[in-house]
Amino acid sequence: MESMKRSPTFLVGTSQQRDILGEFQKREQHFTEEYSKNKPLCFSARAYQQTHPAKVRMGYKDADATLTSPMLLGVCDGVSQLEEFKMDPSLLPNELLRTCEELAMLQLMPDMQVSPQDQYRGPISLLKEAYEETESFGSTTVLLAALDNSTRIHGKLHPMIAVLSIGDCELLMLRRTNGRQSDLEAVFHTEMQRIDYNVQTPLQLARVDERIDEEFDESIALEVIEKGSAVHCVSAYEGDVLILGSDGVFDNLFLDEIVEICNEILPASTGAEFTPMPAKFLSQVAQRIVKESHAKSDGHGGQFLDTPIGKGGKVDDTSVVVGEIIEWTEAHKEIWSQVRRNRKWKDVMSCGGMQCGAGPTRQPCCGEDDDGRKRGDDGSEGGSESDEEDSRCSIS
Repeated sequence: MESMKRSPTFLVGTSQQRDILGEFQKREQHFTEEYSKNKPLCFSARAYQQTHPAKVRMGYKDADATLTSPMLLGVCDGVSQLEEFKMDPSLLPNELLRTCEELAMLQLMPDMQVSPQDQYRGPISLLKEAYEETESFGSTTVLLAALDNSTRIHGKLHPMIAVLSIGDCELLMLRRTNGRQSDLEAVFHTEMQRIDYNVQTPLQLARVDERIDEEFDESIALEVIEKGSAVHCVSAYEGDVLILGSDGVFDNLFLDEIVEICNEILPASTGAEFTPMPAKFLSQVAQRIVKESHAKSDGHGGQFLDTPIGKGGKVDDTSVVVGEIIEWTEAHKEIWSQVRRNRKWKDVMSCGGMQCGAGPTRQPCCGEDDDGRKRGDDGSEGGSESDEEDSRCSIS
């Protein structure tokens, strides 16, 4: 079966990656010269992931990981092939994103005192520090979206999203470019990083032992982050919608299909003022994207549908983060100040929603379903003007 030939992601060796890092490096800034209110922003996000039924039947473990927090979103797609070496391919992706979240809590929260050593220096520095703090073995692609509220243009606050990608996870940003009552349209999209354009050999961030690669040294992983990552800084506005997905999404769905799903589920505002999207709608979009991605490679009745990589697409674990950019409020500040003091990551992890756990109309944490129940580990169900010099989005 043609689609099954595309199913696994293969581990890429040290020497093979080191020689081609320069081909993938990007350092780009995408500014939109328009200004809204001078206010800090944050993410409200939901995630969903599911192993493809065909991979379940083959005994593969879901090695994807997702992150939904107020200032950082992420997707990691671990290499399942490592199971052949008696390694758990999900450990490094999950540990890496947890560590990135802790660093983002220290570096990116608005209006909070940050010591000089903890200052945010861009997504590359954040990911390098996170990798150095992890211990798990594995290999994974990485996609991060960091919301930086420190950027100023012409003295005015201009929040930016710094997107870092290593491998073939992708990010799609949508915006209602013709007013709040208009449909969402694609305004930015990252590109995949694949060696020789092979769907099975994306650029990867790894930590392996001599059983897998005798030439491996952690310096190559840091080199991948520094020299191989693609980094984009993009203007962020209230109401923008971000879709972060593993290759199981973007190999199977065309961009216009994803945009159509979002417009079908996320209604345009009927009033003049912006209103944050109910969290359940973000969940519905994430689940629908995964469902439609798997449907492309099912081949019911022997009929395979068209995909960006050909008929039948790719049988793969599929993970999605759907985030909306909303205003960072005093309620957010109070909650996350307490979280930062208590460091209770597991109890209140990943809450980007408005007034999570506070006020008369409690919004669920991103680690819960919209009815307040905890999700499983797999994500399945069951401000003032200033005359300061410009401070541009950090890349390093």
